[in-house]
This record gives sequence, structure tokens and C-alpha cells, in this order.
Amino acid sequence: MAAGPLGKEVLSEYERKGFVLAKGMFSKEEIDLLRRAAKEDRELDQHSFGRGDGEGGTVRLSLWNHPGDTIYGMFARCETIVNSAETILDGEVYHYHSKMIMKDAKVGGAWAWHQDYGYWYQNGVLFPLLTSAFIAVDPATKENGCMQVLSGSHQMGRIEHVLTGDQAGADMERVHEAEKRLELVYVEMDPGDVLFFHSNLLHRSDQNKSDKPRWAMICCYNAARNDPYKEAHHPRYTPLHKVPDSAILEAGLKRFSDTSSNVAWLDSAKDESARSLATS
Repeated sequence: MAAGPLGKEVLSEYERKGFVLAKGMFSKEEIDLLRRAAKEDRELDQHSFGRGDGEGGTVRLSLWNHPGDTIYGMFARCETIVNSAETILDGEVYHYHSKMIMKDAKVGGAWAWHQDYGYWYQNGVLFPLLTSAFIAVDPATKENGCMQVLSGSHQMGRIEHVLTGDQAGADMERVHEAEKRLELVYVEMDPGDVLFFHSNLLHRSDQNKSDKPRWAMICCYNAARNDPYKEAHHPRYTPLHKVPDSAILEAGLKRFSDTSSNVAWLDSAKDESARSLATS
């Protein structure tokens, strides 16, 4: 582990901007393991599905609800990540889900402007007490479609979302007005960097038209005190068992096919978040 968990000194920045970037949170050895495991993992690939971006491109991702005991689960459960999420959300958290975003060279699609809470609000989550840890597996650059954020946009509260292709996109009238007042930040990242961001932060990304892939793993956490009031396709409060940071290297290349634990894969047919907007 290259760096420890976030301390309370970052809270003012997170509260002001809606995000904080932790450079080098994971070591090269740890990230190299994660990259190799993911890109050789047939089960991860078989559970992937596409999300049309409304611009002719498709984002490919795999999504699972429970962290499990694979190398992916060790990243999601390690003390550095979980303790950082607990500092940000001021209390116990649980694993809401993880996903691997597979933005491949030349063909990786865009993400429309959206807030994660624009999706998750539909799931009975009362308060936006969620944070996501975006772990750069590959370098993320402007050229290969790094994340873009509107700094401070989380302070706008939840914005209405509509379908954009197969994705939930924020009301563009409000987004355009926010763009006039808020700083647009291209979050370029090196492998091992981690971006923690608020569930109401407006973010998007361009298509990847470069010859470099941009894979990322995103671990999402909900505050334990924010237990959803109804069942949905992401879990209600489930105690999260942290592991020491050393568990990542100890897991080695343990992939989904190497375990019998049920991570509750979510495929496109079960993901109601965006589709519910068409019927509401």
C-alpha cells in the first residue's frame, strides 16, 4: 500500500468541491495485480454489459453487489479505502456495489452528465450519504476519456434525470447553467490514484477514441445509517468486514472463477435505475 487512508484534513475540500483525489493510494504492484486479474478474467468479461451513450458509442461494464473474497473484494474491503469512506461519510459504511468500467481503446463509449444519486434515489435511498472510490486501473487522460466533474455541483442537490441512450442523464438545462458558474475539471489520473466523489457530483466522460484503454474499478459505499427503506437491485445494509491492506497482495490473482462466494452479479436486465425513468 503506497499511502494510508484519507484524514479529516481533506473534509473541507471534499465538502467544498464534492471530490478529493488521493494520489498514489495504491502501489504499482497492487494495481498491476488488479489490472492483470481484470483483463484476464473471463467471468468478469462474461458478466459485462453495454450502456449506449446516445452518441453512437457504448460503455462496457461489469457490476456486482457484494465484495466477496477475490482481489476485487480485497480492494473494496481494505482498510485504506473503507476507512477513507467512513471519514467522508462520518460513520460506518457498507458496500453498495462495485463495478469495473471497461473503456476500451477506440471503441469505449461516453457517459452523459449525471449524478449517481440520480440513479440511486430510485432505490429507496433517502439521503445522498454515499461516496464512490474511483480506482484508476489504467492511466486516465483527456485523450482516453477521463472523468470530468463540475466542481461544487453536489451543492445543487439532486437534479432531475432523463434517459440519454441507455443511461440516466441529468437535466441538460440545469447542467448548461451550472457549466457557466462552476469549474470544469478533467480528472487525469495515474494507475493507483483514487478519486472519492459525492453522490450528487455532476460528472461525465468522453468516448475513448485513443489507442489506450481506460479501465477503472469503482467501489460505492452507503452510510449504514442511510439504509434504504425498500428492496432494490442494490443491497440494503449488510455489515462490511474490513481486511488489512496486506490482503490485496495476499489475494494475488484470485479472480471470480477462483471462488464459490456469491457476489450477486447485476446484469442489464436487473438494473432498473435508468429504465425506471422511462416509466415514472
